[in-house]
Amino acid sequence: MIFNYYIIYKPYEVLTRFTSEENKACLADFFNVPKDVYPVGRLDYDSEGLLILTNDKDLNHRLLQPKHLHEREYWVQVDGAITDQAIQQIAKGVDINVDGKMYHTQRCKARIFETEPELPPRNPPIRFRKTIPAPWISLSLKEGKNRQVRKMTAAVGFPTLRLVRYRIEQLTIDGMQPGDLKQLDKATVYKGLRL
Repeated sequence: MIFNYYIIYKPYEVLTRFTSEENKACLADFFNVPKDVYPVGRLDYDSEGLLILTNDKDLNHRLLQPKHLHEREYWVQVDGAITDQAIQQIAKGVDINVDGKMYHTQRCKARIFETEPELPPRNPPIRFRKTIPAPWISLSLKEGKNRQVRKMTAAVGFPTLRLVRYRIEQLTIDGMQPGDLKQLDKATVYKGLRL
């Protein structure tokens, strides 16, 4: 069997699957890949960024097993001038609601960008308000509960406006635009994911 590996920059408001639902855009609207290729993990409809597509079931299994911790870095634009104290709270872990139960997030790396990161503009852009800052932060997590990043920033009082997954381990969206696809070989993917 020939294994295929791709990294894509999933655009905003696109479902993380190849079939549409409720007339929403899906991966098939942007990416032409063999029929047996599917996304590893997921990114919410309203999130953007790095997604791995493959037909390698072993890679899928290894990436999604909680015992194989893989660091994922998210670049997050938040609503309001986030404080160092809020960043420290996020880094230490905050309480979020997961499936109706309170869950304390694991420690993570969190920092505020000094200058806005280089990313393509979002289409449509976030709602701009002159009087309210919308700074960017970087969060690097080794867990992935449903809508976790959004819940974490909201827990410290700074809702997420824009969410981009920048990297998984050493694989990144550097130089990519929404809708871009790169085909990689197995060695590059496994090395990039430290497998």
